[in-house]
Amino acid sequence: MARVGDRPVTLTRKPEPPADSSDWVIWAAWADRVSFDEIRERTGLDEQAVIKIMRRELKPASFRRWRKRASGQVTKHRKRFMQLREMSR
Repeated sequence: MARVGDRPVTLTRKPEPPADSSDWVIWAAWADRVSFDEIRERTGLDEQAVIKIMRRELKPASFRRWRKRASGQVTKHRKRFMQLREMSR
């Protein structure tokens, strides 16, 4: 671990980009715990707009991998996540 002065520096593999960039949308779409609702709240983009951005910015194979991953994730949809959580109680 690297050190700066007396504190350790944590090196993250994929740090969060600035929220005002399109890179943030891509980062948030890949993140497991960031739902499409949260993306809409921060950027105003709905799920279909995020899909269009991902299709445009990613390579075809990466887009297919992301789409398969995102469509199977309950956490990407806040409503489905909350329903699942209630059922487990």
